[in-house]
Amino acid sequence: MNKFVAMVGTNAKVSTNRTLLQFMKQHFADQAEIELMEITDLPLFNKPENSPVPAPVLAMAKEIDAADGVIIATPEYDHAVPSSLMNALEWLSHRVHPFVDKPVMIVGASYGSLGSSRAQAHLRQILDSPELRARIMPSSEYLLGHSLEAFDDQGNLKDADKVAQLDGLFKDFQTFVTVSGHLNNAKDLNQKDTENFDWNKL
Repeated sequence: MNKFVAMVGTNAKVSTNRTLLQFMKQHFADQAEIELMEITDLPLFNKPENSPVPAPVLAMAKEIDAADGVIIATPEYDHAVPSSLMNALEWLSHRVHPFVDKPVMIVGASYGSLGSSRAQAHLRQILDSPELRARIMPSSEYLLGHSLEAFDDQGNLKDADKVAQLDGLFKDFQTFVTVSGHLNNAKDLNQKDTENFDWNKL
């Protein structure tokens, strides 16, 4: 059974993106082990060249490195991902690089009708950067719009079609993780390139 880290892409205390990941953890419990990861305790990133990487970042990197894949749920603020999610990813590309060739599935929930579509596109761009170099599942947007009305009192998705779509995408992600396991011939070199990447030396 695959083990996935599910990153809550916001530091908000109440978020339908967290509810979505909690639903996925319960709904897919017989298919994979999913553990939620919060990003609320991280300091503001300011590229501290000579200071140690904070303990919460090291713990997150260790969990991601040990996982078979990562699921990230992002809200959309001003057509982009939240600053708290960018902050977490900046830390996770500074002297630690757990996302290199790591399979990633992106989902998102928003109060409006678009379901975080622009934020998901933004997140793909960030994850594809040379400092992160994640392996993002293609053609897999899961856009949950009007998310305040999307769940019942038990935290279950009410729309059967949205559940069926999520079922299909999660099955695809499991396949994507399996295929990715056979695409690691350059893993060591990719890891080395990422660790040594420096914009100032280009």
